[in-house]
Amino acid sequence: MPDILASLSRLSDWRSILDVALVTLVFYGLFRLFRGTQAIQLLRGVLVVVLVFAILSQTIDLPAFNWLLRNTIPLVLVAIPVIFQPELRRALERVGRSAPLLNRRGDSSKTQNLINEVVKTVDALAQRHHGALLVFEGVTGLGEIVDRGIRIDGDVSAELLSTIFFPNTALHDGAAVIRHDRVVAAGCVLPLTDRELSDSQMGTRHRAAIGVTEQSDALVVVVSEETGRISVARNGRIVRLDTNRLRAVLSDFYSTT
Repeated sequence: MPDILASLSRLSDWRSILDVALVTLVFYGLFRLFRGTQAIQLLRGVLVVVLVFAILSQTIDLPAFNWLLRNTIPLVLVAIPVIFQPELRRALERVGRSAPLLNRRGDSSKTQNLINEVVKTVDALAQRHHGALLVFEGVTGLGEIVDRGIRIDGDVSAELLSTIFFPNTALHDGAAVIRHDRVVAAGCVLPLTDRELSDSQMGTRHRAAIGVTEQSDALVVVVSEETGRISVARNGRIVRLDTNRLRAVLSDFYSTT
């Protein structure tokens, strides 16, 4: 307790106040980063354990316990990047995407034509209840996913996309990856999210859409084979929408990537 009181007495120094403020900002940023993910519960648990250990070590003279605590801290520092690897990777990708010199800008007429073709295709597939999974690559490369699919390298068109997702064809169960204004591959296998979906009508395609957006800045459009509903996933979240909203989402995506 005397050590804690002594530490509080030193807060009169502006450097100490700045020090505490920066530490608080770091933890606030971590909570903001992990919000809406499974990691937030783990992070809270780690902070509670650390707080309890710190209080015990400061208030009770336990030499063996303090020794254990001091020697465990380096292991914890090594374990944290491993445990939170997906979230840390996503944070670094966001920093990279925020750098204006690294962002690309495509030709506006090509982009508008691409959006028109995609919206036209998705609307037709939804009306026919033909399942589809369209992955739009952002700044984060999807080379590993593309390599596991069938190379296409064709212009984005309603005819090509409709053919890929026609029922009972060899490629219709996989995802089509669109890079810039071209379909680079189809029949791609995406990583599935470990999260439980609250909507029972969302199946494997929706889990795959969330999974790839948890690991990258891609945008994914899903057409449900069972219901014909259209959904869009990004940053690990998925929402349902209509074709008008889909057009706006695609325009926003291509204006920022």
